[in-house]
Amino acid sequence: MQQYTVTGMHCAACSASVEKAVKKVPGVTSCAVSLLTNSMGVEGTAEPAAIINAVEDAGYGASVRGQEAAPAADASALEDRQTPHLKKRLIASVAFLLILMYFSMGHMMWGWPLPGWFDGNHVAMGLVQLLLAGIVMVINQEFFVSGTKSLLRGSPNMDTLVSLGAAASYGWSVYALFAMTDAQLHGGSEAAMAYMDEFYFESAAMILTLITVGKLLEAHSKGRTTDALKSLMALAPETATVIRDGKEVKIPAAQVRKGDVFVVRPGQSIPVDGIVLDGASAVNEAALTGESLPRDVKVGDEIISGCIDLSGVLKIRTTKAFGESTVSKILDLVENASSRKSRSETFISRFAKVYTPAVCAAALALAVLVPLGRMLAGADANWTDWVYRALSFLVVSCPCALVISIPLSFFAGIGGASREGVLIKGSNYLEALSAAKVVVFDKTGTLTRGVFEVTAVHHSPLAEEQLLEYAALAECASSHPISKSLQKAYGKEIDRSRVTDIEELSGHGITATVDGHAVAAGNSKLMKKLGVPYCDCHSTGTIIHMAVDGQYAGHIVISDVVKPHSKEAIEQLKRAGVQKTVMLTGDAKRVADNVAAELGVDEVRSELLPGDKVAEVEKLLAAKGKNDMLAFVGDGINDAPVLTRADIGIAMGAMGSDAAIEAADIVLMDDDPLQIAKAIKISRKCIGIVRQNIVFSLVVKFGCLALVAFGVANMWAAIFADVGVMVLAVLNAIRALKYKD
Repeated sequence: MQQYTVTGMHCAACSASVEKAVKKVPGVTSCAVSLLTNSMGVEGTAEPAAIINAVEDAGYGASVRGQEAAPAADASALEDRQTPHLKKRLIASVAFLLILMYFSMGHMMWGWPLPGWFDGNHVAMGLVQLLLAGIVMVINQEFFVSGTKSLLRGSPNMDTLVSLGAAASYGWSVYALFAMTDAQLHGGSEAAMAYMDEFYFESAAMILTLITVGKLLEAHSKGRTTDALKSLMALAPETATVIRDGKEVKIPAAQVRKGDVFVVRPGQSIPVDGIVLDGASAVNEAALTGESLPRDVKVGDEIISGCIDLSGVLKIRTTKAFGESTVSKILDLVENASSRKSRSETFISRFAKVYTPAVCAAALALAVLVPLGRMLAGADANWTDWVYRALSFLVVSCPCALVISIPLSFFAGIGGASREGVLIKGSNYLEALSAAKVVVFDKTGTLTRGVFEVTAVHHSPLAEEQLLEYAALAECASSHPISKSLQKAYGKEIDRSRVTDIEELSGHGITATVDGHAVAAGNSKLMKKLGVPYCDCHSTGTIIHMAVDGQYAGHIVISDVVKPHSKEAIEQLKRAGVQKTVMLTGDAKRVADNVAAELGVDEVRSELLPGDKVAEVEKLLAAKGKNDMLAFVGDGINDAPVLTRADIGIAMGAMGSDAAIEAADIVLMDDDPLQIAKAIKISRKCIGIVRQNIVFSLVVKFGCLALVAFGVANMWAAIFADVGVMVLAVLNAIRALKYKD
């Protein structure tokens, strides 16, 4: 698949337009456009030049992404430039709009004072309004550029309607200003006064300003999601230390080739997959597998990129090029998954496909066809009246109520959820969550605490406290999570002067002398090595066998602990209408099966890598109902591709990784899985309110259009009716701020 960088996309309609244009190119078999990364993947025999031309003809820019580049886009390409730009536009628009409203309505409706030289000088008032409205139109010129281009291509969009409405209002007002000037010259001030009601400069400015608010909300939602890739990029180090001609040379990680030998020191990340040639260490694979316990590696062991070296110096021979390594594939998975992610189209986008051309056609019919029909019927054509109705029709047709009320309804729901500790990153995720029927969980850190604790002591002739004391003292020199778990269970300050002759046996455990007693703590391999008979344990977790003075002293069970509300969370989800719960984990099958049985999870998949998790989610997505949504709940960097691929990605915010939080659509701030069912209930309430606002807005909108078309209502009456709808919709939306269980 050839990758392209696409510029100029601001919304879902933009990405859809690009995809539609490229699919028409001969030789293109498939096309996937990612609004998240401003990228596009194209398969087929079509030449890149033909594809780029198709994108440019659609009104956007495109360039071929270099093959040597990392799978993910450069961080600079992911910067949210649209939101700051729209903020500046909105601030400037509001500033000039307020001044315009002061001159156009303040003195008439509320008696606000004006400079004395404006008294009776209606032409001057009109000129000031013309200037101020013109400035707002220049500030928001992008609407006119985009709308005109789409109209010329024969596919008018909302920008077309907005620009036509604003231009019609402004154009009619300019006509009225000229007529007023003529009346002033020939009939005096009273004759000019009659045209004051024909000014709609403020309507043009208000339309553009209100629509800019909607654009800003949309851009802000998109901009926040791009941070997912930035967080994931930290997995792959920028440089690698390779051995060339017997010397260590630091080179860009992307230049590491298959067969190269590189060196990794404690604290460094492994840049490329390979096999250990020299050294031994413990590596942290939590970012990739979700497993909290480090893995011991030695000569001959395979090691994957993205792991962190914890203790020893390693020499590793690469088995894959940088672009084929595990980290690169994870980045690629996130990028490609975002382009395939199933998201509900916004109502406005769907509505515009029919509404925009219909309104344009209706306005044209009012301005031309109706007068012509009257002429043919022998009646007075009355062109001025019908052109005015058509222009009013265009102004009134601008979907201000929809553009404002719908986002506000969603964001009220988002605000209500945030009060309950559930952060939802966008309205599309809130909408999707209301239809969630399948919930998939990661295990470690999601359903379990992700913190390993001593859960049992078996077969010990010693007192439990005594055995834990021996174990904690023997492990006192280690930074391994197992050591920390033992020291935590001991619960007292470690006196290292009591411990001598500490020896760490790689892959086995530790031997030491504690208070003059020979103590051994490790796995069954250590017991066999020392010739100490031991007892097997059937409990789930890590088993630490103990020997004191050559005699077996029992074993300590260390395991991940299930969160207190995990079982209740599964029950609440089923009561909320979730049809299936699934658990995916990189843990061993026995551990995973035990946890799933304890919690009541319907299905479980174990021993999975990140790519495997994506594949399992793909299967579940294919099997679910057409209108059903799948939610994935995770907490680690390894979960980021799955969080992105799922219909809804939910991350644990308190203990979860930054990458998972950024990649997710919804974040649970207290890591309590019980919050998922609450979030679903909130989303369903909010969607109910959104639908009420949509129906109400459309009924009033079409009613106003009909009244304007028949001459019953003028432009101002219709605009005020539309503003009233917005006020009522906002009041209705406030109900989503409160959640009642």
